Amino acid sequence: MTLEIITPEKTIFNGEVKLVQCPGKSGSFEILSNHAPMISSLKKGKIKIVEADKSVQFIDINGGTLKVQNNKILVLAS
Repeated sequence: MTLEIITPEKTIFNGEVKLVQCPGKSGSFEILSNHAPMISSLKKGKIKIVEADKSVQFIDINGGTLKVQNNKILVLAS
C-alpha cells in the first residue's frame, strides 16, 4: 500500500509501506494492507512507518487528518 504524508509546506513521505501506526485522537491505531476505508483526526505524536523493505522510521506531527481508501493512505499533517 502507499503512504503520502504532506504538510502545507512540503511532502514529508511518499512510498510503499507494510504498516502505519498513527496517534489518533482516541488512541493509537495501526493500518495494514486492505484496511477498510476510513477518515480519522490525528493528535500530536509520532507516525511509525514500516516500509516495504521492513525498515522502520518515525515522523513527528503536531496533528492532522488521515484518509484510507483503496490501499492508499493520505495524511494531511500540521
